[in-house]
Amino acid sequence: MFSGIVEEAAVVKKVVVDNGNLHITMECSFTEDLKIDQSVAHNGVCLTVVNKDVNTYTVTAISETLLKSNLSHIKAGDKVNLERSMKLNERLDGHIVQGHVDQTATCTDITEAGGSWYFMFEYDASKNNITVEKGSVTVNGVSLTVVNSKASSFQVAIIPYTYENTNFHQIKVGTEVNLEFDIIGKYVARLLELHQK
Repeated sequence: MFSGIVEEAAVVKKVVVDNGNLHITMECSFTEDLKIDQSVAHNGVCLTVVNKDVNTYTVTAISETLLKSNLSHIKAGDKVNLERSMKLNERLDGHIVQGHVDQTATCTDITEAGGSWYFMFEYDASKNNITVEKGSVTVNGVSLTVVNSKASSFQVAIIPYTYENTNFHQIKVGTEVNLEFDIIGKYVARLLELHQK
């Protein structure tokens, strides 16, 4: 489990294609603290550390993960938002995030607003995911509050700290991002779907 509070936007050092899998090697400030078999969220995708060196570690994304996320597009030099799993004895500053990406979305607009930014994202609503006004959503692993919720799009407001310390500063119109919708909303939507059958 994660909170959506990104620890670091770290640099991808190497990407290796292996049949349908992708081995991603990262360099970050907390590599020394990681252990093999530990979970780390990468742009909101929970991946397991499979190898570790002095300054780098490697995770593997399987084909199912690559189909549902933007990880298939990453390359060496890109920045990826990282978060280690939550400790139960700490405050939950974001919201409950599983690290299971539901789908991707495309950035359709960026508006500067006096030192902050509004990012608009559009997604495929036919997959039965929803946002609600002032609800939570995870974009590339960042816990955010929804504004301007529509049937297949929403906006988020990004403060300067988040813009500078995550990979939001690399997002442009047309950039694909990972979305994880609020777990409570997903359960409610599924229950309603089952009730209507």
